[in-house]
Amino acid sequence: MPTTHQAVLIPGDGIGPAVSAAVLKILKAADAPVAFHQHHAGIAALADSGEVLPQSTIDAVREHHVALKGPCTTPVGKGFSSVNVQLRKKLDLYAAIRPVRSLPGVPTRYTDVDLVIFRENTEGLYSGIENEITDGVVTSLKIATRTACTRIAQRAFEYAKKRDRKKVTVFHKANILKLSDGLFLDCVEKVHDEQFPDIPYETQIIDAGCMKLVQDPTQFDLLLMENLYGDVISDLTAGLVGGLGVVPGSNIGETDAVFEAVHGSAPDIAGKGIANPLALLMSAVMMLNHLAESRKDDRCLTAANAIKNAYNKALEDNQKTGDLGGNLNTDQFANAVIQRLT
Repeated sequence: MPTTHQAVLIPGDGIGPAVSAAVLKILKAADAPVAFHQHHAGIAALADSGEVLPQSTIDAVREHHVALKGPCTTPVGKGFSSVNVQLRKKLDLYAAIRPVRSLPGVPTRYTDVDLVIFRENTEGLYSGIENEITDGVVTSLKIATRTACTRIAQRAFEYAKKRDRKKVTVFHKANILKLSDGLFLDCVEKVHDEQFPDIPYETQIIDAGCMKLVQDPTQFDLLLMENLYGDVISDLTAGLVGGLGVVPGSNIGETDAVFEAVHGSAPDIAGKGIANPLALLMSAVMMLNHLAESRKDDRCLTAANAIKNAYNKALEDNQKTGDLGGNLNTDQFANAVIQRLT
């Protein structure tokens, strides 16, 4: 019998369980050859295990190597540390990849955005290594290593070559952070010059790059950067196409990969049945493409293409949830996508 790929489902908090259920319904209708094992993280895990990221969840991802994850709550300025950061560190998911493209039926001031954000996921200020030196004095440590800078550059250029991307641009602040961002630039340039000299490559100081992004995003293609910059720029570029509800996300290492909705858990609308499952659905399509490539299974690619075409057609037909200007609830949008599967 054909193989059914085993994967982990982490529903998450707030609207996470609702959007996860909608996505599972669509995957089943599309005959996606994936079976899910449910595990928890975030506030949803606290009641059962007393931990926001139980070891059993980590072990399950290590066993099956692929996970689909809903949004998990992270307190601001207090409480437990980010589940996402812990997950990336423990599984060494060093490459955050977020495609950002204009969608049919989602009008913005830009009509032809097609970007991919590559973010180093394990180092930099975003790692959250902080110390209170004395009362009222806090330091944050920014770490950059040649190993991490080189492997994210390698991954980005490999992706660009495989996907026929036109250009790789590095956003940096090496004019001020001469050692850390300077090392990042040196590693990227070395990878480019020695392995991928045919791929157009440029650098851009990040503040000027942000200005140019909002002036004309079409002048960029694949953007490569360190951790904190990548966190900010990936959300900024999501705003160019309609917000975090219409972009997917992935966190990929050498052996494991977690695909996730990058928006928040939205506790204010949890349980109302109105959440938009599109971001998690798009992330599930990325997961299927990853399985198709890593496990050489064309059935995953077929399901991925069918789902992508179906949600594009639904959006074109103005079948949208309220956050996108429509009037469908979560389940109605899932049904609209299913009706357009071919």
